[in-house]
Amino acid sequence: MNNPISNRQSTNLHSADAVICGAGIAGVAAAHWLTVAHGIKRVVLVDDRAPLTLTSDKSTEAYRNWWLDPDGAMMALMNRSIDLLEAVARRTNNRIRLNRRGYLYATADPDRAAQFRRQMAQAAKLGAGEMRFHTGAPADPPYRPSPRHGFKNAPDGADLITDTTLIRKHYPFLSEKTVAVLHARRCGWFSGYQLGMTLLEEARAYGAELVSGRVTGVRLEKNRVCGVTVATAGGTETIATETFVNAAGPFLKDVGRLVSVDLPVFSELHLKVSIKDRLGIIPRDAPLTIWTDPQRLPFSAEEREFLAADAESRWMLAEFPGTLHFRPEGEGDSPVVLMLFPYHTEPVAEIFPLPDDPDYPEVVLRGMVTMVPAMAAYLQRLPKPYVDGGYYTKTKENRPLVGALPPDGAFVIGALSGFGLMASLAAGELLAAHVCGSQLPEYAAAFFPNRYDDPDYRQFLQSLTDDNQL
Repeated sequence: MNNPISNRQSTNLHSADAVICGAGIAGVAAAHWLTVAHGIKRVVLVDDRAPLTLTSDKSTEAYRNWWLDPDGAMMALMNRSIDLLEAVARRTNNRIRLNRRGYLYATADPDRAAQFRRQMAQAAKLGAGEMRFHTGAPADPPYRPSPRHGFKNAPDGADLITDTTLIRKHYPFLSEKTVAVLHARRCGWFSGYQLGMTLLEEARAYGAELVSGRVTGVRLEKNRVCGVTVATAGGTETIATETFVNAAGPFLKDVGRLVSVDLPVFSELHLKVSIKDRLGIIPRDAPLTIWTDPQRLPFSAEEREFLAADAESRWMLAEFPGTLHFRPEGEGDSPVVLMLFPYHTEPVAEIFPLPDDPDYPEVVLRGMVTMVPAMAAYLQRLPKPYVDGGYYTKTKENRPLVGALPPDGAFVIGALSGFGLMASLAAGELLAAHVCGSQLPEYAAAFFPNRYDDPDYRQFLQSLTDDNQL
């Protein structure tokens, strides 16, 4: 049993009440909750990079409460995290630039439109909010587009539009083949860096310290944490502590081995590309928009023949998944559009700097043409792309790991695959509750690191489908 740490002051500069490995958004959020909410005075964050600069600042910075897991655990976690995000926005005069543009899921497949309706019924039961349907009938409720800025007084729940006239009116950039859009409303994006720096500044004001270094070992006595070894530019030292938190992001598994724990995670490489939309094809007030249909990239007959002749390029002719999405980026007159197309999702080793994928910008742009046909104007002269990204370190069902590990005093917060920024506040709150022995929310058990030992949970995993990751 992990003994909760108390609100004690340290008298030794080489000791700490808690040491957190990793100063990404997960580690920073954990430090914030331990210091600001629980009054733990000596919390040390250790990272050999500047805070928030490995993967946290490469995010799309989006958030959503649209999660369809049958038990509602992810919906509950995200609703709590969004509550906390909105609280930060309110008390900082929206320093984090939180909006509620929504997620717009689009399809040209009538069967998928029916699937949208089923998903909305599930989401309503789980707590997503009111569901509204727009079919073109006189009795339909009015459709309210999302405001470009801010989040106050914006709708929650979701709107399903199957009236194609209404789709063309509000989203004329979409393909004319679009037969339905599902607008999930308690969704949008924000400045992840501003959120992280706000949390870090407040944590440091309450006593948290940031150490530039690398955790190289965790010392145990009688199967309990008693110290953390850190390599810095000045040498190696051991910080005496009884609490160690693994918040190492893509290095979660490696750091887990320091306490002889094989964490059940793997990583996928996810890239994003940004271009300047000099033709103004994507409206600046557009929601984050997702094309949910599988597709084959638009190539001419001559191009297809050329690609088919080479084994190394033939893959471009295969069917791609329905995962392409984009959103406008930047304030004011910024012409930038962020685009993502996760089509390579096999597990990979974590390598930094990220491996280059020279085909990615063109593949993404061609995929965009299926959803937004006007983007074909860029195929002859591809705008200069900027590509970055990071690793989605995840569990097999893509739920986070938050809680205690077998050596007493060891904890983990991670596997926040693709939702680290949006989940960070609730995940940090949950981690601090574990560390401090506070009452846990009902959803906590869904994220226990040892949940796979539970036969009921293993049976639950069989009920999950791709819909749960929409």
